[in-house]
Amino acid sequence: MNKRPEILSPAGDFEKLRSAVYFGADAVYLAGRAFGMRAASGNFSDEELKEATEYCHSRGVKIYVTVNIMPRDGEYGALERFLTYLGEIGVDAAIVSDLGVAALLKKCAPHVALHVSTQASVVSSAACMAWYALGASRVVLARELSLEAVKNIRKNIPDDLEIECFVHGSMCVAYSGRCLLSQHYVGRDANRGACAQPCRWIYSRDTALTAEIAEEKRKNELLPVVEDGGDTFVMSSKDMCMIEHIPELCEAGIHSFKLEGRVRSAYYTAVVTNTYKMALDAYFRDGESYVFDPALKRELDSVSHREYGTGFFFKSPHEDANLVTEPGYIREKAYLATAVDGCSAGGVARFVQRNKIFDGSRAELLTPGKTGQELTVTEMKNEAGEKIESAPHPGMIFTVRSPIEIKKGDILRGV
Repeated sequence: MNKRPEILSPAGDFEKLRSAVYFGADAVYLAGRAFGMRAASGNFSDEELKEATEYCHSRGVKIYVTVNIMPRDGEYGALERFLTYLGEIGVDAAIVSDLGVAALLKKCAPHVALHVSTQASVVSSAACMAWYALGASRVVLARELSLEAVKNIRKNIPDDLEIECFVHGSMCVAYSGRCLLSQHYVGRDANRGACAQPCRWIYSRDTALTAEIAEEKRKNELLPVVEDGGDTFVMSSKDMCMIEHIPELCEAGIHSFKLEGRVRSAYYTAVVTNTYKMALDAYFRDGESYVFDPALKRELDSVSHREYGTGFFFKSPHEDANLVTEPGYIREKAYLATAVDGCSAGGVARFVQRNKIFDGSRAELLTPGKTGQELTVTEMKNEAGEKIESAPHPGMIFTVRSPIEIKKGDILRGV
């Protein structure tokens, strides 16, 4: 059996970082206020990056900072100062896609590991070796590769060059995010972290339409253009979900399982991190007798997501374009509250409210290493110890009596 892969979780802000660490991430990836590919997430100031690094390292978790935009000449002065700072605070790696940034990292922060971003579109062992010669210790392979291609790359590169692959989350209709649609429509550059995701927009006519089109020199290759109820989804990709294929991923020699989602909720981070950790725990415990637990898929169904697929690990874009059939997200279960003080079974726990919750309502408790445990919310009280019928105010503190053990950081969600 291969070495156990790392679980690498998204941390769009400090709340999500704490959630990732608490629910079992081995490493987190995040960005500063500039130079990262997710401008829409909260991201971290320089002071917060230092605090985040100390927080993660004190808990045995690694921290990788994304510096994966393609900077222009005028940005290199600020970039040099930023990379130097990353070295000073001791982050574990910088995730880079540009050759100039890679060279500058080695000059400014030689002790910070160089990880090559999926934005670099690495699809071959030859490209891996070129980056390795430039000092890379890890390559995040392009999401367009099949699992067989990943295996072949692993066989043809040095053992100390690690492979990281996305295994869960959003996919892009463009090649590893190289898209100009956002810039065309609203002047926001997708390759500089500001994508407006026009591929997810709904393109429609006033009346339903079904038609077939063909390229001029390929008259026999008809492509369906279907508008169901006035909508068409010719560019919106399914979300990747590889939870049912843990053995295949491990056997491919992937060092790090990357979970997408820096702009999603702390609840999303908690559930996805916890679920993949449980799957890996079970696989490395049971070995050849490992059997997938369908409860893990139900956990991932509980978070906000588009239709799930397996990306291009098993089918090429020619065989399956991986496009959705329905618009928008499948909504997640309500994120009701987070425990700020735990209790033993039968005791009273204290929570901070995230969404309105009622006394007597059914809920589920999410705790590390377990799927959701059902309970009924009873004996709700406010901070003054007064009985209340609900917790309607964002951020309010309340208590409930619990029939099961609750730990600080556990999440209460709807059913």
